[in-house]
Amino acid sequence: MATCSISFKGEALGQCSNLDVIVPEKTAGPFGVLYLLHGLSDNQTIWNRHVPITDLVRDLPLIVVMPDGGKGFYCNNPAPGGGQYEDHIVRDVIGFVDRTFPTIPHRRGRALAGNSMGGYGAVMLALRHPETFAAAVSHSGAMYFAHGERPIEYPYVAQLAAALPAGDYDVFALAKALAGSTDAPALRLDCGRDDALLDGNRAFHAHLDALGIAHEYAEHPGGHDWGYWRDHIGETLDFVTRQGDL
Repeated sequence: MATCSISFKGEALGQCSNLDVIVPEKTAGPFGVLYLLHGLSDNQTIWNRHVPITDLVRDLPLIVVMPDGGKGFYCNNPAPGGGQYEDHIVRDVIGFVDRTFPTIPHRRGRALAGNSMGGYGAVMLALRHPETFAAAVSHSGAMYFAHGERPIEYPYVAQLAAALPAGDYDVFALAKALAGSTDAPALRLDCGRDDALLDGNRAFHAHLDALGIAHEYAEHPGGHDWGYWRDHIGETLDFVTRQGDL
């Protein structure tokens, strides 16, 4: 595998942004792409620093792209000076990756995954853009973010959620809008039983069941930490490589 760190101009953000990318070397491709999203207060380097991603994908025909999503929950923030992180990922990052690497430039060759903020972001982006992504996986996702029925503990996160158009980034509402559609992405969620975000994951799992949306769901021992995510990232890789052309 070849690994590289890249800075490029993101038009949606109006500034340079960063990517870490892992690319297979054994074959010429084209390859499916897993967009692996980070959590709040982290950046594009965090997965490689805590998880042996390169070793785990060494024998897979899969490109792994780890973009920097700031603290924006992968949404377009309409507040003055708010970051346009949804457009950044869906337009700028995917456009750059498809132009630069031997990808399968189609929804069947793209999946999302992430932890915490990134787990929410993976599911949200896949539900908002089912024409772009074949699958999404959430580890310990912040599923109650932008779901107005629930208070948010952290002031910055609550302020961001309040600035968003009602319902636009609520994964519960987005799932309901896709119920019965043949275009819904394949979904997988897991969460630790000692995680403060467990209730939100259980509620979203029950919501998907009630809507009849097929998905995988699992709970395991553990909390909201890198030990848990390191133990279960392999399940993500197994899931996404069973979807489409990934």
